[in-house]
Amino acid sequence: MMRAIASRFLHSYSSPSKLSTMAASRNGRLLSTGPTKVEEPVQVDEAETVEVPPSPTEKLLVLGGNGFVGSHVCREALKRGLTVSSLSRSGRPSVNEAWANEVFWHQGDLLLPESLKDALNGVSSVISCVGGFGSNSHMYKINGTANINAIRAAAEQGVKRYVYISAADFGLVNYLLQGYYEGKRAAETELMIRFPYGGVILRPGFIHGTRQVGSMKIPLGAIGSPLEMVLKHAKPLSQIPLVGPLLTPPVSVDSVARVAVRAATDPVFPPGIVDVYGILRHSQQRSV
Repeated sequence: MMRAIASRFLHSYSSPSKLSTMAASRNGRLLSTGPTKVEEPVQVDEAETVEVPPSPTEKLLVLGGNGFVGSHVCREALKRGLTVSSLSRSGRPSVNEAWANEVFWHQGDLLLPESLKDALNGVSSVISCVGGFGSNSHMYKINGTANINAIRAAAEQGVKRYVYISAADFGLVNYLLQGYYEGKRAAETELMIRFPYGGVILRPGFIHGTRQVGSMKIPLGAIGSPLEMVLKHAKPLSQIPLVGPLLTPPVSVDSVARVAVRAATDPVFPPGIVDVYGILRHSQQRSV
């Protein structure tokens, strides 16, 4: 009798369908491959929890790399072992810091797309930190037209991934800065058309950190950091009509830079829009 039971047991797990069923069992979940009902896999928003270093052969182009956010992006990318170049209207910044000597600086104007050709040679990914304020027409031109030109040029050059540092919605403020936000959203739309699988849009709110203005350093973190600590735990408040968007938590420039570089170099980083809370979440993930 024991021999018969053993024979039945072995037979039941020796057929290809049973072995396939067992092979499909991972992480404690059994996904049936037989004629019975198939259990749908669980959809996970962020499958990866470990930040993988980029390949040292990757070349990153930072647009606006001599600005407040752009300079931090350059430093973060260099720290990660990337070859970094930057293009801006003024070219190399006047700062006398070691990181600036490691960046290949290009001078050009995104409103003149042909000035991008040399800077895009051999580039695998782009991060745009280009933006500005002024009249509505000027803001649309800088935030919209200039970035759209860069996105199109990068797509034509065969760039794999493109990260655009945009801005969070601030409700009524959007109407006061109409050209700024219309330009940002136009650039976002172009990015999703040209880079549907490799385009990432970061939408930070107020970005804090130490900002260099001439020879003076302004510690914006003295205000931004405490506000970030309080407001990042008050997400429901941001849903309040009219005033809610004004309660969007600030985020540090280091967090923005870290997530931007990761999004530009990690092939499994999901495309699409990353809001302030997503930036905070991704910036806290572990590195290997």
